[in-house]
Amino acid sequence: MLRQHKPSLWAEIWKKRTLYLFISPFFLLFAVFGVFPIFYSLYLSFHSWSGLGDKTFVGLSQFQYLLGDAEFWQAVGNTFAIWFLSSIPMLFFALVIAFLLNLPSLKGRSTYQTMFFITNVTSIVAVAIIFETIFSNQYGLMNYLLSLIGIAPLEWLNSGFLVKVVIASMVVWRFVGYNAIIYLAGLQNIPKTLYEAAIIDGANKTQIFFRITIPLLRPIILFTVIMTTIGSMQIFTEPQILLGNSGGVGGAGMTMTLYMYNEGFLNNQFGYASAVSWAMFIIIALFSLINWKLVQKA
Repeated sequence: MLRQHKPSLWAEIWKKRTLYLFISPFFLLFAVFGVFPIFYSLYLSFHSWSGLGDKTFVGLSQFQYLLGDAEFWQAVGNTFAIWFLSSIPMLFFALVIAFLLNLPSLKGRSTYQTMFFITNVTSIVAVAIIFETIFSNQYGLMNYLLSLIGIAPLEWLNSGFLVKVVIASMVVWRFVGYNAIIYLAGLQNIPKTLYEAAIIDGANKTQIFFRITIPLLRPIILFTVIMTTIGSMQIFTEPQILLGNSGGVGGAGMTMTLYMYNEGFLNNQFGYASAVSWAMFIIIALFSLINWKLVQKA
């Protein structure tokens, strides 16, 4: 009996060449605008280049300089502070909103979902301009509201701490609805029989929330924590529009991404900016891994 030979991989690809031809534009664009820039930035991180002329190989000197760069580490500290001020309240409010949207007695649920999600698709430049008006040092709406209860006006954009609060509030406003919709999808997938059984056993709403809802939502919470961490570590537009490229007074609003932008496109240090980008990648990866482990153990 003759042994049948399995066709090779290339033979299978050639046989289905028409199908691969239709999906090839995506992979070609991804290779050009996704894969190539990643490896080219790694190549640039070992060179000194102003964007014009020849590149000079400098080895690891860019990374050695980065380790002692006080401005970079200030940007790292600012980014982590903004993450802390934005992520915790954002995820908390998103979970509360999702819980309220999931109530059986709520009418017009789809309308509320649309309203909360609109904040995520609103132009971030427009949002930054609006928040700049709200938190203006002299004529801002927030200072006017504080004056009604006898509190002196605050210089929101001149204080190292308050400017982080302003940026964090923009992040919360923009993404709280997005995370609420994700939590709502997770809540709707929890079997109703579990709640009914808990009620029959005499559990109150608090016990149901912490012993049924939260444990079953753990994969969703883990996803939102990781995505929020990655997004918060890459904040750029909010401080750039609100404070300019300098990051505000004393660089209090300078984030890692804004610092990388300044080094690359303002100081024309593309090699060093590439080194900063890879340092950001390592920091984000490690911090996301830590968050993942902590949420899993919770």
